[in-house]
Amino acid sequence: MNKIKTPWRRFMLGLLSAGFIALLLSCGGGGGDGSSAGGLSAGLGVATGNAAVAGTGGDAAAGTGTGSDGTGSGGSTGGNGGSGGTGSAGGGTSTAGNSGTDGSGVGSGGTGVTADAAGIGAADGLGSIILNGLRYDTDSATFTIEDASELQIGMSARVAGKVDANFTSGVATQVQSAAELRGEASGIDTSAGSFVVMGTVVSIDSATVWGDADGLADVRAGSIVQVWGLPSAPGALRATRIQVAPTLNAPLVTGTVQNLDTLHKTFTLGQLTIDYATTAFSGMNASALANGVIVRVRGTASPAAGVLIATTVQGWYAIPVSDGIAVQLAGVITDFVSRGSFKVLGTPVDATNGQITGGPANSLGNGVKVEVDGFMSGGVLVVKKLRIRNVPGTGGPASFTLIGAIGAYHSAADFRVRGQPVDAGGSGVLFENGTVSDLANGRRVTVVGDRVVDGVLIAQRVTFTP
Repeated sequence: MNKIKTPWRRFMLGLLSAGFIALLLSCGGGGGDGSSAGGLSAGLGVATGNAAVAGTGGDAAAGTGTGSDGTGSGGSTGGNGGSGGTGSAGGGTSTAGNSGTDGSGVGSGGTGVTADAAGIGAADGLGSIILNGLRYDTDSATFTIEDASELQIGMSARVAGKVDANFTSGVATQVQSAAELRGEASGIDTSAGSFVVMGTVVSIDSATVWGDADGLADVRAGSIVQVWGLPSAPGALRATRIQVAPTLNAPLVTGTVQNLDTLHKTFTLGQLTIDYATTAFSGMNASALANGVIVRVRGTASPAAGVLIATTVQGWYAIPVSDGIAVQLAGVITDFVSRGSFKVLGTPVDATNGQITGGPANSLGNGVKVEVDGFMSGGVLVVKKLRIRNVPGTGGPASFTLIGAIGAYHSAADFRVRGQPVDAGGSGVLFENGTVSDLANGRRVTVVGDRVVDGVLIAQRVTFTP
């Protein structure tokens, strides 16, 4: 083999070196300023794992164990993090009152680069999991589910993993879900679309999933209901899924801490006073309890005279704040000042340069339900994409998706996908790449519907897939 002449060889080596350095920079290689992130500690009884260091770091994994109320699954010790570039410890703390970290390192967020991410919202699809419109592959994910036997459409959830820079797909390493509210219903107002549970006002919208009922008319005063939802203003919760006959009845309430009294060990969530004198803290340190923090409180006995004796105070889903972390949030806008200054789930948001869909930008304001995708910078979520999902008095689009094989097929109006009952027997259902006669056990489909009634997804479109 002929040797390359020296000048040309030097030129080629120079190009290769420059290209390699550029590749490292584009991928966040070297980890020069990466901050190490501890294992997951997201308020679901999950213990802290070993740190995953930014650069080529791994993700901490959560196991399963006994939940704090003895009914669901909590977490066990997180997995070992990977090794990578150097960086300082302590990144990824939460704005939602969780003193643990987000379980991932800092991603570069550049085009074509996979960024470490956390998504919080409601599951609007299964197969693997679709959160806030983004599909995460969950083949290697660890699930921690409380207050239910499995993840279902409409349940609030937190997903940790990685997403592409355009927020079109992701890979989950951890999925957690727990209910936000459980207790006696009162103050039912069908015209306003709301009711009250232990001092928290629960509002519904077109995307609220009814797991075992046809709607608000089936909610009975004095009966125990269970609600998954998104905390908004103090004392308010936007329901994403409701069960009117839950299997559990121990009281549970989630909201923003107000009127904290460290001397008498009390605070309020909405109109309910929480006595935490004998409580255990889970997923957060007692020192992290402060006004403005979102917490999930569990008890064993119903409130008496407006006071709930807490047995467990949990940090709500951890929202990371480390620069460069990709974050997806679904929630209701609060503290609105302008497009460049408002909050979602207590997190400061700047949507000045974000792409806004689902409605005009001037419809943004307090009470508007949105989904936001962006990257953290200086404790602020800088939005890349914002989708308006519901405007009070106007409404908004709702969409649920199932991807998988048909099972338990009885008829077009009675089959399951990913365990979710489906009704595709309506006259207006659109079938693509096949017809209604092609429905059968084992056929792979994508089912899209706009509502879940009495636990059944009402299909609008069924697409047959290879």
